[in-house]
Amino acid sequence: MAHTKMTDKKPAKAKPKVKSGVKKKAGPGPKTEAPAVATTGVRQPGVERRRNHPMRAKDGYMQVILTQNVPHAGKTGELVKVRPGFARNYLLPQGLATFATPHNLRIVDKHRERQRQLEEAKRADLVNLAAQIAQRSITIEANANAEGHLYGSVNADQIAAALRADNLPIEEAMVRIEGPLKELGLYTINLNLGQDVTSEVKLWVVPTHTPEPTA
Repeated sequence: MAHTKMTDKKPAKAKPKVKSGVKKKAGPGPKTEAPAVATTGVRQPGVERRRNHPMRAKDGYMQVILTQNVPHAGKTGELVKVRPGFARNYLLPQGLATFATPHNLRIVDKHRERQRQLEEAKRADLVNLAAQIAQRSITIEANANAEGHLYGSVNADQIAAALRADNLPIEEAMVRIEGPLKELGLYTINLNLGQDVTSEVKLWVVPTHTPEPTA
């Protein structure tokens, strides 16, 4: 029998890779950040909308600031809750209210603070006036009979006029008397100057002086 001679075949060597003549492009260098854009003085729409957006109550009502007294709604400067239809169809078109935006609320707060300061200054002036009045007395002449009964009467208007003649700024509505005075005598007159400030003044009602007849 013929024998076939076995020979070990060596694996073929891998062909070396031929470097291409084309060079790879270098990758991008380090990234540079774009300069930040200055925002100073630039109006931001989102902020503006929040600043001027009307405030709504959680129960569906709309909050508005009254610019005038409105019956059954409130007084000037008050923040009130109303139905959206009542606000849009009546209050806002008639100029009786404005939207309750954060910006408008700050304006109202500043106005209230100024009003409070003015009221405090006015009350201090009234307290000073009350002290001056308490140290004064006024005299009014009136026609009367021998028993001291007046032919006419002394009323609040006359008392206020006598005080003004003494450089005290008093109006008739400030004088508190139960009725016209009809007799001669000394009276204590109560005055309401406003802002819960009161005072008293002494009033002498004396007979009208008549010159003595000459011989």
